[in-house]
Amino acid sequence: MSGSYRRMKDGLHLPYICGKRFFWGEICGILLVLVLVLVWVWEEESGMNLLESRILIVEDEAALARMVQELLRKEGYLQTDISAGCAETFHFLQRNEYHLLLLDVMLPDGDGFTLLERLRREQKCDTPVIFLSARDEDHARLRGLGLGADDYITKPFLPEELLLRVRAVLRRVYHIADAERITYIGEAQVDWEAGTVTTPGVSHMLTAKEYALLKKLCDNRGKIVSIDRLCDTLWPDGSYGLENSLMVHIRRLREKLEREPSKPEHLVTVRGLGYKLL
Repeated sequence: MSGSYRRMKDGLHLPYICGKRFFWGEICGILLVLVLVLVWVWEEESGMNLLESRILIVEDEAALARMVQELLRKEGYLQTDISAGCAETFHFLQRNEYHLLLLDVMLPDGDGFTLLERLRREQKCDTPVIFLSARDEDHARLRGLGLGADDYITKPFLPEELLLRVRAVLRRVYHIADAERITYIGEAQVDWEAGTVTTPGVSHMLTAKEYALLKKLCDNRGKIVSIDRLCDTLWPDGSYGLENSLMVHIRRLREKLEREPSKPEHLVTVRGLGYKLL
């Protein structure tokens, strides 16, 4: 009988399920498999791609803000916006959801400390924050961290330091696994953190444009990505008429990915539509 128990000679009770007798070891194994499947499904549904993170740079010094934005974009963080003050930051946060704020302390219409307090208290905003400040006094650093900031970087800073800290905060807060670091395309291995493509016996560095282009194609693997979408990825300022430049980048990517670049197996052209990564 389903769900009933029958006594065995050794005195143990073994369950009958759908007419079949199961030993406790088998049942534990089945339960373990079910748990692993549920965890995998949850990770797939809740997983986040590191480079899809949307970042808001709150900095009133225009040249520095653009430098930070360009640095992030070259690393592959293409969804970045710039705010020049407190009021504009509230406006951005009302319209968009961000994964990280890079927040200056000294702003023309207030200060970063007060802004963070208001965001946490009034807006119930729990977005991670990294302070970027010329103030290197201990009390300023402690105040920022005490308000709930995730990190505090003093200016001037090394570009590599900023990128490492951004990556560390995003991984810690959103539980992004290291497995996203490597992507395989045929025999080629793409290391997103190192910015390299490795084929048997050879390693190539990716340029910033190649990196952004390959990332876009990988994010849409198996799907056609139009020429316009790829141009928007490489030239987000809205430049057009750059199809020939796009073709040059595609050709160079194929030289790094394909066994025979002239006969691509993975980065293929879909005539009249765009490109597809297989």
